[in-house]
Amino acid sequence: KLITCQKITKHIDIISAIEFDKSGDHLATGDRGGRVVLFERTDARGNASRTELERQDYSVPRHPEFRYKTEFQSHEPEFDYLKSLEIEEKINKIKWGQTANNALFILSTNDKTIKYWKVQDKKVKRISVMNLDTSQSADNGTTSSSSTSSSRGLPNGGSSEKSYNCANNDLPFPPGGYASLRLPVVTGQELNPVARCRRVYAHAHDYHINSISNNSDGETFISADDLRINLWNLEINSQSFNIVDVKPANMEDLTEVITCAEFHPTHCNTLAYSSSKGAIRLIDLRQSALCDNHSKLFEEHEAPGSKSFFTEIIASVSDIKFARDGRHILSRDYMTLKLWDLNMDSGPVATFQVHEHLRPKLCDLYENDSIFDKFECCLSGDGHRLATGSYSNLFRVFGCTSGNTEATTLEASRNPMRRQVANPTRPTRTLTSLTRAVRRGGENAGADGNGNSNDFSTKLLHLAWHPTENSIACAAGNSLYMYYA
Repeated sequence: KLITCQKITKHIDIISAIEFDKSGDHLATGDRGGRVVLFERTDARGNASRTELERQDYSVPRHPEFRYKTEFQSHEPEFDYLKSLEIEEKINKIKWGQTANNALFILSTNDKTIKYWKVQDKKVKRISVMNLDTSQSADNGTTSSSSTSSSRGLPNGGSSEKSYNCANNDLPFPPGGYASLRLPVVTGQELNPVARCRRVYAHAHDYHINSISNNSDGETFISADDLRINLWNLEINSQSFNIVDVKPANMEDLTEVITCAEFHPTHCNTLAYSSSKGAIRLIDLRQSALCDNHSKLFEEHEAPGSKSFFTEIIASVSDIKFARDGRHILSRDYMTLKLWDLNMDSGPVATFQVHEHLRPKLCDLYENDSIFDKFECCLSGDGHRLATGSYSNLFRVFGCTSGNTEATTLEASRNPMRRQVANPTRPTRTLTSLTRAVRRGGENAGADGNGNSNDFSTKLLHLAWHPTENSIACAAGNSLYMYYA
């Protein structure tokens, strides 16, 4: 009989943010305890000589390997005495800055404070040999002890006695001088990563920060809370510029809030933000200082007669991501993924059902607050696939190119094949080459994609796609999983 004991996950160890850098060589995670953990890629890409590469008749695929690099405490719990509000240390978002002088730069934020970190390898010198004269150690010990006891010490090691006829009593020398000067031997040039906080951007948001995003100009970034979006300069932490403000004069007239904001990957004047009503607004910073008027609006209207109590709740957009080419925007609401074309604001070009089988359970999800879970989404670097998380530590991968009906369900766990359900009536999908893949089973109203009942206590909220390879990093509780195709 096999008995398994599930380890209780500490609340502070749960991963709350995950992000690859632009090169894909580094990965950062943040947790509820305010810590940021960095991983670096170690597999030998490009380390083979040209002769070895020419001898190979075909390229041998390698799984990307990451190892632990360093970690640091980014945020501490605070207390706002003016508002009697406790500010937890949980990391909400992490964004990588531009690399300079072999140093890594990271923006991290909790609910109220944004910090700009620099992580750089520093040379650490160590004393390997003390270089003591063992032959005279006994005599020296006796002499030093007797001289110490017989003479009255002065500050800086001075002596009250005029010994050795030396002008400076702080550095006495014997009449004949020392035969040799013995110093400890310092060796070792080990490189250890050291994190240093360069800037703290605080006191600019009255509500909880839900997004930060770096600009492609490398000089500015935005931070967004429920009602406002602020523009910062990386080098100036004393002021920011409010560029979007949706707060009404009377808070009773408030109908929607900002849920996510992100800069365009290449156009430094363009950014998009989503709302709790399912709308995505594209704004141009060149139009005006305060961008209350959007340049484009992307939203999908509900069919007449289909509106219910949960319609607006499940329509709230929890995350948006620009495609790497900047042409498309991927959005995630509670039930679906939507892919939008910036040149077509009439509706999404594609809609993907994530867990449609939960629609009959919306009332139960509302009662246990699961309906308010904020799932993230991500796109592959080539824009051909997209992914998002679900319950029971599952995540879905979809193909989004024309004519591609690819849909794969994967589980993030140490034993990911335990949910595998063979289904001979369905053809094998393209992405079953993903390691630890789970084939998609029959769709049932009360079960997930593998025919299992959903576990709403285990949810995969955070995941990130490698910028250049078919590799996904996802966080399930306090564990980080890597999938590669």
